[in-house]
Amino acid sequence: MLFRLALLHPEIAIVWADTAYAKNGLVPWAKKYLDITTKTVRRPPEAKGFVVLPRRWVVERSWSWIMRARRHCRDYERLPEMSESLITWAAITLMTRRLSRRKNRPAERRDVPHGYVMPEAA
Repeated sequence: MLFRLALLHPEIAIVWADTAYAKNGLVPWAKKYLDITTKTVRRPPEAKGFVVLPRRWVVERSWSWIMRARRHCRDYERLPEMSESLITWAAITLMTRRLSRRKNRPAERRDVPHGYVMPEAA
């Protein structure tokens, strides 16, 4: 996956990875063959139980955005290519919505009934 990423986007210079990938030799391989710096997210040695790690939330957040597309909630696809194209489609949909938002409009509020017009602040 990293090799394909480097081919499609040669401008990428840094990739964040979990420490499990660092143990398998990903960091030196990516530097040697792809000229990509791989930074790993390490858990503090004194930590016990659940700990919020910096940069790790980025991956989890991205997966949650993709999972909002109903078809990704279950793995119905037989071919990995189909799953890949559906993930791409979900990402395109997400980016299109973000880019088409008007800049001068406040963010939508989900806690008010549909059609309710918020009174202007005095």
